[in-house]
Amino acid sequence: MIPNILTLSRIFSIPFIIACFYISDFAAHCAATILFVIACITDFFDGYLARQWKQVSAFGRFLDPVADKLLVSTILLMLSGTGSISGIHLVGACIILAREIIVSGLREFLSEMRLRIPVTKYTKWKTATQMFSITCLLTAAMFPEIEEIKSVGIVFLWIAVFMTLITGVRYLKFGIVRIADEAFPEKE
Repeated sequence: MIPNILTLSRIFSIPFIIACFYISDFAAHCAATILFVIACITDFFDGYLARQWKQVSAFGRFLDPVADKLLVSTILLMLSGTGSISGIHLVGACIILAREIIVSGLREFLSEMRLRIPVTKYTKWKTATQMFSITCLLTAAMFPEIEEIKSVGIVFLWIAVFMTLITGVRYLKFGIVRIADEAFPEKE
């Protein structure tokens, strides 16, 4: 129960993060960044607690990646809309968004075949890298005079893009093999 509440809190925090970010006030920007960091921390604890307390559920397995994708995608769009991510770096944000949409669609399609895409540790590191990058970019918006913070955020954005592409290709390969097995079963 508590793991699902943590996951839902991540989703419900999104409008507050956005609202705080768009208020032209240092305290509001701090609040947006702190809310985002808290949401990222709940991402670790919801899964950890669910496993420790043996409360892993189908709802939780569905909701957790949805919450991650909503949080990361929404904040990437917000940062792009405000110019915190601009130029060629928008391509990186678009790659992340496209991968999330493709993998979500693949998960849905495979679920109809009663197949699940396994979540790997590499995928968890990808999400953590995305969240670290976004944290840096949110912090950089508070301290625009410290250009190094934004530079670190952009570097980690591109590391996340690389990891995003690798995990996306792995998931697509997994899905295509399963779909091919279903469409063309081996004859005995």
